[in-house]
Amino acid sequence: RDLSCLSPGDTSVLAGLYGPAEAKISKELPDRAALEVLLRPKVGLPGVLERSREQLLRQTCEAVVLGVLHPRTAISLVLQVLSDAGSLLSCCLNAACMALLDAGLPLAALFCGVTCALQPDGTILLDPTARQEQEARAILSFAIASSDRKVLMATTKGSCSVEEMQQCLAAAQRAADTIFQFYRDSVRRRYSKS
Repeated sequence: RDLSCLSPGDTSVLAGLYGPAEAKISKELPDRAALEVLLRPKVGLPGVLERSREQLLRQTCEAVVLGVLHPRTAISLVLQVLSDAGSLLSCCLNAACMALLDAGLPLAALFCGVTCALQPDGTILLDPTARQEQEARAILSFAIASSDRKVLMATTKGSCSVEEMQQCLAAAQRAADTIFQFYRDSVRRRYSKS
């Protein structure tokens, strides 16, 4: 069991990872670990939006977790939203990666989440606040892998041109370097104390 908390700006997500553990027979996969992602809102029960985000998070994690090393097991990743002031999906992605890394699960690569807000005038804002997201013409969230900065997941809300999407992706890939450096610094601080 591992708990990691990530809070960029005023958005905070607590991530708990459980496993690999024995899987229920109905969920057991013979060739790899079954990965379950649960996203809990700050208040109330999970709705359609949380289920959609759970699927995006699960698919991103499955792309990097070397589940074939743990067949017939279950890995559960529980994300609890503590506060949401914008860029929630990217915060969840970053918390998920930190939890996977901290638990010592074998990974093909690290990943990070970056959210871009495309303003009506075409300006790109990284890590937008909830208010900036409301005013934006489009919100784009990306999961970027540490190896070759390739895109593991992309989702958009609103409308933008292909060129604008490529500009947002380029900005997200540049921002990923800062996040990966944060990961390195966090791990170094954590393990240099022990």
